Amino acid sequence: MTTHFTELAQRAAVDGVVTPEELLSLRRQGWGDGIITREEAEAIFAINNVLTERGDEWCNFMVEAIGEYVLNGTKPRLQCSRDEAEWLIAQVDHDGVVESFAELECLVRIVERAENVPEVLKNYVLEQVEREVMTGTGPTRCGGELAATHITSAECRILRRVIFASGGYGPAAVTRFDAELLFRIKDATLEDENAGEWGDLFVDGVSNFLRGFVLDNAQLSHERKAELVKFVETESKGHTAFLAAMLQSKAKIGERVQWAIEHMNGTDGPQNDYFADAAAGHEVTDFEQDWLDGQLAQDGQIDELEKRVIRRLAELDDA
Repeated sequence: MTTHFTELAQRAAVDGVVTPEELLSLRRQGWGDGIITREEAEAIFAINNVLTERGDEWCNFMVEAIGEYVLNGTKPRLQCSRDEAEWLIAQVDHDGVVESFAELECLVRIVERAENVPEVLKNYVLEQVEREVMTGTGPTRCGGELAATHITSAECRILRRVIFASGGYGPAAVTRFDAELLFRIKDATLEDENAGEWGDLFVDGVSNFLRGFVLDNAQLSHERKAELVKFVETESKGHTAFLAAMLQSKAKIGERVQWAIEHMNGTDGPQNDYFADAAAGHEVTDFEQDWLDGQLAQDGQIDELEKRVIRRLAELDDA
């Protein structure tokens, strides 16, 4: 596959086009061995960089192939390591900006699909969308003919997908970085004609940061996931040893059956107190209150979106 990719990259550099036949050939060879290597992934980026037009078929192929390399190229699956994140950013940021929608969608889909991604990758994607909002140029702006400093429906959808993605800090968990980005965008676009979805996104995001919570084990780091995969692969006798010890126990049969059920369900070790964690997360801490007060005081007035956040928090208090 690598040789074919290299040849295609050279041809595309000349005419800036990938024909349907060439794309079909890439798909057949790409999924033929079920593996996308780094060299092949870099060839895909090289092709994308010189295309004069990027149709849906090409975008879909690129998103699938790059996602396959980043998330499944090495164990553990569905994890993006720091090295892979830095490589991915370098590929799309070689000239300082994310130029094509295909590149942006690659980043977003990886954050969405991954069990976890390094914070640097998620933050990079959000910063790219913020830059597009502020400058009016980029993949979400069709070349930049729309005015800057307003937020489009496409940008709202991308922000929501990334901020609430499973691969971030935690599933549907909004970080301080996310919330402050939402405030910056809000302040810059307050007097503009923004997409209808923007208000709900801002209120949902800020409220989640202040009132949300994350279980201690909601996210596994790449390193921890690798350790667990290795443990499962090398300790296949674990369940057998447990069951043997259980059968030798003098405990009553009912207790032993309960032990077995808990062990097989993974609930025989320390467990999160979900309700206690939820209650603690629901409370706005002194730090969070100071943070919110600081955000609200920046421009000396309480605008309509900020009022909506305050009303949402009050509603949650009454719930």
